[in-house]
Amino acid sequence: MAGMDGVYEITILPGRSKTGVSENFSEIIIRPGDTISIVGPTGSGKTAFINDIEVFAQCDTVTGRTVLVNGAVPQEYMVRDPAFKPIAMITQNTKCLADLSVNDFLSMHIKARRSGESDLLERTVALANRFTGESIRKESRMTSLSGGQTRSLMIADAVMISNAPILLLDEIENAGIFKEAVIKCLRELNKAVIFVTHDPYVSLLSDRRIVMGNGEVRSVVVPGDSETDALNKISEMDEKMSELRERIRIGELITGGIS
Repeated sequence: MAGMDGVYEITILPGRSKTGVSENFSEIIIRPGDTISIVGPTGSGKTAFINDIEVFAQCDTVTGRTVLVNGAVPQEYMVRDPAFKPIAMITQNTKCLADLSVNDFLSMHIKARRSGESDLLERTVALANRFTGESIRKESRMTSLSGGQTRSLMIADAVMISNAPILLLDEIENAGIFKEAVIKCLRELNKAVIFVTHDPYVSLLSDRRIVMGNGEVRSVVVPGDSETDALNKISEMDEKMSELRERIRIGELITGGIS
């Protein structure tokens, strides 16, 4: 049985729009290290696109798309057994209902994955703390974590414990995580990451943008180096907004001009 390291590409084949019109693309291929953003107005089909990937659609979803793994229909164990699924999906609504400590929650997952790495739990918590400004402690209760802490921990869990080569992140930038740190880390680890996003900064950080409309893929934009100046400017703006957000959170009054 092949492990998750054997997944070298995911292929999405076209389906149809909400009105039944065939999508105008031949295939979209996602490989390790790819950073892709899914953009478009509310209701355009962004979440449906990543849902198709997450369930390995075989013309059996409302979109009619097909998802292949390494050019073939995924094997049953990969679809049904969470221990071998190469995809992790994290949304804004990800919550933990079990009243466990972070330590117990991660230990349970490590045991389920049959990992014998002794320091895996500590490395997972350390990675999660790179993604959030609110420190996560092993003794914290899962149900007491903020939205940003929960999403940060789930991303770290998917990377370190699940070792998923492909991460689907649905509008998590609104949950108080350091998005640039997440993208940088996933690129360093050669993970494919697909963002559903309304954030222009996340979109510009991506290698490709899949533009959705009326439930279909309208276009695939590959900017290359053409947006470097815009990325640098919006990076400065994003940094200023983050600083302003933190000042407001700690109770500062924002008076006078903002430089």
